[in-house]
Amino acid sequence: LILSIISGVDYLHSKGIIYRDLKPDNIIIAEDGHLKLTDFGLSKENADTEFTSNSFVGTYAYAAPEVLKNKPHGKSLDWYLLGALLYEFLVGVPPFWSQNQETMNENIINGAIKLPRSLSANA
Repeated sequence: LILSIISGVDYLHSKGIIYRDLKPDNIIIAEDGHLKLTDFGLSKENADTEFTSNSFVGTYAYAAPEVLKNKPHGKSLDWYLLGALLYEFLVGVPPFWSQNQETMNENIINGAIKLPRSLSANA
């Protein structure tokens, strides 16, 4: 599952596209069993290795610290989002989740990632 997403993000990057909205809601399973990314509305095209943007993108629960701080971000944003997605697959909620958006934003910017003891050593 996660390898398919990695492959998809890598392919997009090879075509100069930054996806910028990787989250469970934007992943579907096709009839043939392959994963597909949907909703390219926040994507950026013609993004070479030097490209950066500082616009807010995505959903707060998956926002990267640089996005919340209005700092430039590039293709690395997609890899951060992949990590957040993997964390949610394993734990059931995004990594810095809080019902309160201000608390969640503070957690994303300054909080340490908390790994539940229930996760295996391999996870």
